[in-house]
Amino acid sequence: MVSGLEVCRRVRRKLESENVPIIMVTARAEEEDRLRGLDTGADDYVTKPFSPNELVARIRALLRRTRPDLGEKNMGCKGVALSPANREVTFSGQSIQLHPKSFDLLAFLMAHPRRVYSREQLLDHVWGREAAVEPRAVDAQIRRLRRSLDEAGAPNLVRTVRSAGYGLDA
Repeated sequence: MVSGLEVCRRVRRKLESENVPIIMVTARAEEEDRLRGLDTGADDYVTKPFSPNELVARIRALLRRTRPDLGEKNMGCKGVALSPANREVTFSGQSIQLHPKSFDLLAFLMAHPRRVYSREQLLDHVWGREAAVEPRAVDAQIRRLRRSLDEAGAPNLVRTVRSAGYGLDA
């Protein structure tokens, strides 16, 4: 079995992955352990037990530092514009009010326009792996998103792929 420190070393040694952000999540909470992890190449170090919300916040902060363009890039499809920085969605200049999860779902799909994701994949990417949510919650959020887009006169951007999941109808 390979330790997390060794995995971190190996990732940092490879040219194609040397800049991949790494957060170590471990039960080792001593200062010496934290220093060793950070000196090995980890960007952050979280000890167990931890709050899932704190881990998500640390991931967002790390991504803002390492890839500031990720959270700022405006996206659009068929006249629907989405601004992640302002958490705004518009169609023909008119604001569309979305439930926070509907916004996150639309932003994720717009960021990956040519992919179809299963309910479980969407739960992992949009809700987070630790979320205690049933896969059918995705269906409910898709309905809510479609309804909001429809009420604004915007085209339905989300397509259902039978037996596979959902994708952006680009």
